[in-house]
Amino acid sequence: MSIDTEKLQSLSFEAALQHLERIVEKLSNAEADLDELLQMYEDGIAYLNHCQSRLADAEAKIKVLSNQLPGAKSTEENNG
Repeated sequence: MSIDTEKLQSLSFEAALQHLERIVEKLSNAEADLDELLQMYEDGIAYLNHCQSRLADAEAKIKVLSNQLPGAKSTEENNG
C-alpha cells in the first residue's frame, strides 16, 4: 500500500487518523513479512505527518481567531 500524496493531502484529519489507527493495529498484530511491515510503517509516518500538519493549521487558526476577540490578550501572554 503506497500512499498517493495528492489523495493524502485531501483527507480530513479524522480520515487520516482512521487510516493511521488501522496501520497501528496491523503493525501490532503483524504477521507480514519485513518489506510489508516497512511499507506499513512508512505509510503510517505519512498519515501521522498529515495529522500533525492539520492540527498545527487548526491551532494557528484558533490563535488568530482568539486574538480577534475584543479585549483578548495574545495566547502567548495567557500561557506564559
